[in-house]
Amino acid sequence: MTEVIGIDLGGTAIKLGRFTEDGTCLQSLTVPTPQPAYPDETIEMMLYAIEKLAPGMADLSAIGIGTPGPADAAGRVAQIAINLEGWIEIPVATLIQSRTGVPVVVGNDANCAGLGEKWLGAGRNYRDLVLLTLGTGVGGAVFLNDTLFIGREGSAGELGLITFDPAGHACKSGNSGSLEQFLSGQAIRRITGKEPKELGILAAAGDRDALEFWDKYGRNLGIGLTSVIYMLTPEVAIIGGGISASAKYFLPAAQQEIDRRVMSTSRPEFKLIEAQLGNQAGMVGAAKLAWDLLERKQMGGRADGATGR
Repeated sequence: MTEVIGIDLGGTAIKLGRFTEDGTCLQSLTVPTPQPAYPDETIEMMLYAIEKLAPGMADLSAIGIGTPGPADAAGRVAQIAINLEGWIEIPVATLIQSRTGVPVVVGNDANCAGLGEKWLGAGRNYRDLVLLTLGTGVGGAVFLNDTLFIGREGSAGELGLITFDPAGHACKSGNSGSLEQFLSGQAIRRITGKEPKELGILAAAGDRDALEFWDKYGRNLGIGLTSVIYMLTPEVAIIGGGISASAKYFLPAAQQEIDRRVMSTSRPEFKLIEAQLGNQAGMVGAAKLAWDLLERKQMGGRADGATGR
């Protein structure tokens, strides 16, 4: 049976899964990301985990890898990962492929999460959609007319890095006041001194300060999405990532801001919904990246290109 492996490379953990063509996960594995996550050590850990999941590469036809930052349009190079140490222009696909003998493709982790939700999750019934992953950072994915939009060089769709407040906190991207600096886990800790999970627990207990925080958080999310909606007019915006565990406390405020700020002509039947795949979305989407690579190879296209669907 033909299988692929999908890998979600995160700052603290690397999640891997073996998938069939219909999206069935046969087996999964999580290993720690080396600290610091230098490229050489991290790639060795991925290779170790791949061998554990598919000994001898038996039945393995391709590997898809999601990395926390933009990949090049060919799906070969992790151009930069601002939350991983030393990750600048790392030829991840070539390094893994040379050691495994299996075709490899690399993509942005938020794009992979979007692919996962589009394939098997909350986005499967929509053609035009955006996804925001709210976690350590804020990532984004954009689908237009059923196609993942990555831009000419592969780095489009960084919705978390759009400017929200020009006078805001500095971002590792070089921007100041990016949306990430208001919505990410790092931002929440800086602003409140608490962990997002702790604030969710407090809100569930009826804590007034926590509820007020999430209301303001939702309003910021809605304001940030306003520009995205005016520009792209998606059918749906999907909210994922670890912070979305508290979505019921902030999505209503976000929807109110969108309703107030966006003309109805730019949001016909627009929906703001939660992701369905949880922390598996990136791994699932990386597997879809691998299946798309095999499909292009079978059709005679380039075997090293990043997916467009």
